[in-house]
Amino acid sequence: MSTVELTKENFDQVVSDNDFVLIDFWASWCGPCRQFAPVYDSASERHPDLVFAKVDTEAQQELAAAFDIRSIPTLMIVRDNVAVFAQPGALPEAALEDVIGQARNLDMDEVRKSVEEQQRAAEAGQAQPEAQ
Repeated sequence: MSTVELTKENFDQVVSDNDFVLIDFWASWCGPCRQFAPVYDSASERHPDLVFAKVDTEAQQELAAAFDIRSIPTLMIVRDNVAVFAQPGALPEAALEDVIGQARNLDMDEVRKSVEEQQRAAEAGQAQPEAQ
């Protein structure tokens, strides 16, 4: 399967319409991005059931900023609208396969429960007055 080019216009729809999306944040001038591209493309052919997407950080600066992308390439995996993985750096093929396997095996009910607990803890922390 070919990769999908993500823009701020189609990002939400692509992510919400698909259960498992890998996102490669890249730029044409980036050497490590160019090295990672064939690894990413090859993985997309081995995993036709997953959506492989790319965000050109030069053309989509707003999108890159929204995800606080500071280093490229950065790989992000979104399952059921939850970012379950984000890491900068060009992964070798074996590492990419390992990350995909781990993301496939996640219990998303547990992940959502953990996210909700973290959000509640953060909200409780904000609600408490600061110690003097």
